[in-house]
Amino acid sequence: MTQTTGRQHITDDLRQWIVAQATAGHAPDVVLQSMLKSGWDEETAAQALEETLRGYLSEHARANGLPEPKVVPEPMTLDAAPELDGGDRRVQVLASMLHPRVVVLGGLLSGEECDELVELARARLVRSETVQLDTGGSEVNEARTSDGMFFGRGENALCARIEARIAALMQWPVENGEGLQVLRYRPGAQYKPHYDYFDPAQPGTPGILKRGGQRVGTLVMYLNTPQRGGATTFPDVKLDVAPIKGNAVFFSYDRPHPMTRSLHGGAPVVEGEKWVATKWLREGRFE
Repeated sequence: MTQTTGRQHITDDLRQWIVAQATAGHAPDVVLQSMLKSGWDEETAAQALEETLRGYLSEHARANGLPEPKVVPEPMTLDAAPELDGGDRRVQVLASMLHPRVVVLGGLLSGEECDELVELARARLVRSETVQLDTGGSEVNEARTSDGMFFGRGENALCARIEARIAALMQWPVENGEGLQVLRYRPGAQYKPHYDYFDPAQPGTPGILKRGGQRVGTLVMYLNTPQRGGATTFPDVKLDVAPIKGNAVFFSYDRPHPMTRSLHGGAPVVEGEKWVATKWLREGRFE
């Protein structure tokens, strides 16, 4: 089958070539550049690459009894620009990893925004809980030793401004995001490695998913710089992201499965406090 887009045709031969490159382990941006050098226009090449890889991943999942991949938030375009448009603020790309999909962002929040968010949250902090997947409720868990609170989505002008910026950066609707959660980690506090998606095998998951579907992306924003410790860790790939005030780390997971390599945690704070704001993004409208 041949598909026409603009000036060029997406052929079966092209799709087979893209699949062969993916199977050989070549990253999508490398494949795209190879297509452009061969004379493909960027619009056609990007469309062919996106559609072919999505179909390939779905077929691979079905053949191996795995969950099918979903479309996820993505802050970066294929041109790998060093700065991203957040609408009201330019944000730097400090590091990017494809598998797991991790992007470290510089200057997502201003110092003033960090300080204001901390002060708005401080009086409402309580011991953090984790989702109880067997019931759909929440509970205090020894794996998570922070204090935290939730803002409602758009609860105040600051939250609304930050949420609009995140939506622009991630190319993801504001209404598909949970409200901001602010956490404080004192010395010794940590969050042991875990996944943010909801385990489909747990009995409480169907009830949780009624409010917006699966989580498909996480953004952790650092509201201060602790003196020592407190990195965001990705144990599967031995990656640590330092908690620097105003910076953030984004990661996505296109299916609720360990194959996403999205296992992550908050390392113990050694000295000082660590304040973060977390934004979870859902596949649908979160109510």
